[in-house]
Amino acid sequence: MSTPGPSGEQAAQQGTAPPTDEQPPPPPSAVERANRMSAANMIRSLLPLVVVSLLAVGWIAFRQGDPDPVRPIDPTSTVQLAAARAGYAVQVPSELPDGYRPTSARTDAGDAVDGAPVTLQIGYVTPSTEYAGYVTSDDPGADPLTDVLDGAEQEGTVQVAGEEWTRSTTGRGETALSREEDGVTLLVTGSAPDAELETVAAAIAPVAAR
Repeated sequence: MSTPGPSGEQAAQQGTAPPTDEQPPPPPSAVERANRMSAANMIRSLLPLVVVSLLAVGWIAFRQGDPDPVRPIDPTSTVQLAAARAGYAVQVPSELPDGYRPTSARTDAGDAVDGAPVTLQIGYVTPSTEYAGYVTSDDPGADPLTDVLDGAEQEGTVQVAGEEWTRSTTGRGETALSREEDGVTLLVTGSAPDAELETVAAAIAPVAAR
């Protein structure tokens, strides 16, 4: 009759380790260690170059961006529509000096029936990057006129290109130059300095027939 062998604990106590299938991984070879070090060194050496490249690309993109947000428009079609429908000779600023850029133009002439009042508005960015607005209308109650002139404080008159304009200060503290001609009101106003507003007023001329 055979006797059972010693247990694992007994074997350990007797100085004999229990058998196991797990083997510790072999240490990396010198070649593997060298490859790992080479890859790490390459990444560390390339990182500054990548950062510099990204900064350069960002700077170039910034410099190539358009710093001027003004988008000029051509008001010709709106002016011609107003001139064709209005019962009066429409006048608009023309041949303005460089730096005066039209950025908006609107008219209610598209919905006007024969004999109805017609209002035309043109907005400009001036050389000082301020706003100058021009309005002409044969409707004294037109919103673009009343929004500026109602409550405005008259401060005398000024002569511009041989024409007398009433100078007012609006409720917003802006200058308004206005005059009437054969039942038609012409108005120049905005945040631009008086000299620039007067330049716009001086450039007003009848629309050429087409």
